[in-house]
Amino acid sequence: MTEPLPPADASTPQRGPVQARSPLPDVLRGVALLGILMVNMQDFAGFLEWQQRGLDRAAQVLTDVLANGRFISIFAMLFGWGAAGLLARQGAAIFLRRHLVLLAVGAAHYVLVWHGDIISNYATLALALLLTAALGARALVAVAGALGTWWLGLTLLDAVAAAGRTGPRFTGLPALEPTYLGNVAERAGEFWTLLLSGNIYNGPWLLALFCLGAAAQRTGLLTRPQDHRPLLRRLAVVGLPLGLALGAALAYLNTRGDQAAGFLAVPVRMGGGLAGALGYVGVIGLLAASGRLGPLLHFAASGRMAMTNYLMQSVLMTSFFYPYAGAQGFGWVGQGLPGQGDAFPYAGGFVGWGAASTLLLALTLGLCQLPLSAVWLSRFRQGPMETLVRRLVYGRAARRRGES
Repeated sequence: MTEPLPPADASTPQRGPVQARSPLPDVLRGVALLGILMVNMQDFAGFLEWQQRGLDRAAQVLTDVLANGRFISIFAMLFGWGAAGLLARQGAAIFLRRHLVLLAVGAAHYVLVWHGDIISNYATLALALLLTAALGARALVAVAGALGTWWLGLTLLDAVAAAGRTGPRFTGLPALEPTYLGNVAERAGEFWTLLLSGNIYNGPWLLALFCLGAAAQRTGLLTRPQDHRPLLRRLAVVGLPLGLALGAALAYLNTRGDQAAGFLAVPVRMGGGLAGALGYVGVIGLLAASGRLGPLLHFAASGRMAMTNYLMQSVLMTSFFYPYAGAQGFGWVGQGLPGQGDAFPYAGGFVGWGAASTLLLALTLGLCQLPLSAVWLSRFRQGPMETLVRRLVYGRAARRRGES
């Protein structure tokens, strides 16, 4: 996952001193950015969850219970929160222009860097929020509930249909060409088809998360958490244990390599991910309401530069792991899957890189982005990609508005 990426602070106008910003959205975004990288490492490195053993198995369990599905859900809700705020402040024209720019950024990310881009999906699906502009928070939650229940029901039906199937579990990992330009050509040819199919499959679920974020924007949940302590407490009390239980179920399913387990893992991952995400929002929101974020405040700088940091993670990790890297992917294994022809197979992974080593690598990179982001923001108002997007959306008016 993978995302993007709401504006730096999408609930209030981008004017006035930085100190006036509510820290909670930035902290949540920064924490989610690190968590998403932890989960995405399996895709970057190409290892299979159900083949992990020993220390790698322990790291995979930790990832499944605490991270898998949770942080991408937070990011999607924050995207809906930011998009709803932008629509309310600036109207449909700026809303459309911004999402067209994000579509271009996502397309470039997909084609030039990594097949796991989510920015383009967010940019296109968020257009549906134009239909919800007049809805209040309760109505948005009801829409989210209907869409989420529908999507989870469909994925559960898929799991039931797969219960009697034999054969290996679907990996979702691409076959890689041995050269950079070969991979660019491959991804360019499939981008629009996969964008459409991804939106059809994941659309109801992502729109449900966007609507929850829009409901949070309507109520000021993230900018005034002190006014919503009872709700935040309920989210923490209900979301955390439910998320942990479903995370444990996912960890078990990820020990199995059969098709039935793979299909069932989808609703368990996303349902448990949403529950855990709401639990995390509840806990961090309560800390923010009490002025006790403490060390979590260090994540705010990374959160303010979320798009820049997200794209940088993709550039660094694909450069390190992919077979066209200078040292042939640092030990990348070229053992293929059936039907992959002469393309470099991804599923073989890398020598010595499993869930444990990649988790350590993700934590190292993600935590390094915190001080680097703080240093950048001590000199500039926004990250470089955030500035580029804002200038493309607002043009010359960006400087006059104090938004560049």
